[in-house]
Amino acid sequence: MNIDVKDPVLARTLLDLSQTATINDSLKLGKAVLGEIGGINRLHKANVEQAGFAVLKAPDIPSILIETAFISNPEEEKKLNDDAYQDRMAEAILSGIRKYFAKNPPLAKSRLARLD
Repeated sequence: MNIDVKDPVLARTLLDLSQTATINDSLKLGKAVLGEIGGINRLHKANVEQAGFAVLKAPDIPSILIETAFISNPEEEKKLNDDAYQDRMAEAILSGIRKYFAKNPPLAKSRLARLD
């Protein structure tokens, strides 16, 4: 994201607007992935949550952190060591990502170029 604005207040406002839109997109992406994971595993929490991790703060790209299980739980640790379970989990995550992008396609590069 390139904000070449001399006014710092305007630059901060534009960045805040961009981050708000990205957070909303991240929540949509998380909901799509969580819905798919719920089809193969009991969910610890039914809703997407937000956290202040640095890796989740990109202002221009949706980002999610996926917790697939707790290794402190012996049953869940056993699942994590199972190749078939790992494959099902990976497929569920991929399916959620595909569903998100089917409903929210990224802007084409040519359209982005016109917005700069």
